[in-house]
Amino acid sequence: MGELSKLPNIGKQVEEQLVRVGISTADQLKETGAKEAWLKIQEVDESACIHRLMALEGAIRGVKKTLLPDDVKTDLKKFYQEHKK
Repeated sequence: MGELSKLPNIGKQVEEQLVRVGISTADQLKETGAKEAWLKIQEVDESACIHRLMALEGAIRGVKKTLLPDDVKTDLKKFYQEHKK
């Protein structure tokens, strides 16, 4: 496993998906942002769920997804509803 799997919430499968869509470092993930990274993952895996989106945001912030602030969770849920396939 690589650099991304050292981030909170990022396991082997999500790391592989990120690499597949061109995101292979923590800096690239931060630059891309959770929403855009999730959209890219959704293109290769239609089963990408709200939990994956929150996991990406948590990874960027360095916290477990359950510790994201409520306003961030609400924003991510709205984004997910607007973009899910």
